[in-house]
Amino acid sequence: MKKIAYIEIDTHAEIAHAFMDIMEGCQDFAVDYYFSKRIKDQVSHHNEAVFLSDSSMIMDQLKGKGYDLVIIGTVHRYFNTFLAVTKKYNTAVITHNLNFIKSSKLDLIKSVFKGDIIFRLKLWLKEGLFYKTKVYKTSGTLFVLDEALVSGRYQYLPLFYTRDFDKAKNEELVVVIPGGVSQKRRDYAHIFKTIQKLSTDQPCKFVFLGKAGGHELKQLENLPGKLPENIEITCFSERVSSEDFEKWMQKADVLWCPIQQETEFFGMKEIYGLTKMTGNLGDAIAYGKLAVFPGNYPSKLDFIIAEKENVLEQLRTVSETSFDFLTTYSRKEVQKKLEQFLTSLI
Repeated sequence: MKKIAYIEIDTHAEIAHAFMDIMEGCQDFAVDYYFSKRIKDQVSHHNEAVFLSDSSMIMDQLKGKGYDLVIIGTVHRYFNTFLAVTKKYNTAVITHNLNFIKSSKLDLIKSVFKGDIIFRLKLWLKEGLFYKTKVYKTSGTLFVLDEALVSGRYQYLPLFYTRDFDKAKNEELVVVIPGGVSQKRRDYAHIFKTIQKLSTDQPCKFVFLGKAGGHELKQLENLPGKLPENIEITCFSERVSSEDFEKWMQKADVLWCPIQQETEFFGMKEIYGLTKMTGNLGDAIAYGKLAVFPGNYPSKLDFIIAEKENVLEQLRTVSETSFDFLTTYSRKEVQKKLEQFLTSLI
């Protein structure tokens, strides 16, 4: 049996949970998970070997365990620590922002003085920010979670599978808009403007499935007064619980995902679908839902539908369209591909 260590002491709890989920029941691998307290508190775990960790202790924790592969879930800080890991072990890194990875030292210096200067100075002076390039170069493999991002050293790590649950039969059209309600990474201004113009005789519910705050929350609270009675709005002013997220994603007839074409990470421009993955892609696969994305989003996937001008009619039509997720994204199929891929790295 091959031994794997999975480290997430930074950011992406949801990806750590997805890896833990798909690896459950694998006969050829034993996985130890090293999580920071913040990550550990967000990830449900039962029989898995989960250890509390941080940047000061991870090297000692890995020592003498005989791991065949060490997977680092996020390298957005602790660069000096992760460089030591990549030098000593057969390491793979899950990558999230490809322009950040190829950014130069000069780019990084400029970025330190943008945004949260105190935090970025800490990355520079205490956490080895300028080792960033060496970490990625020294790592044996670089993973991406979207097949569209595969190129050169970037290899696809299959994690997301379609869950098996009873499909809801709704009396009204239920459109779910998953993700934090913020203009920063999604174009909610477009959503609000479009919904206000809708006119339909049929009942319809729009569910904003993410925490809303500030200007966006005020707009959501004012929206129902501008709509016909048969159009209903559901939103959340606090973090959406896993139970609520699960309930509404299962209930959804269709997903509406207003992805901004461009975003920014550490001062570097990132482009969704080209240099960065959107979590809505994993949402669509996990819950077996067709998703309407902006027309400028680059995708060759059949379950991602480019938004048209008459979006309400499109959402209704898409909600009535069947798509076979299970042929490609069944748990058994994805787990098989993952096992074969991991075996090839060891």
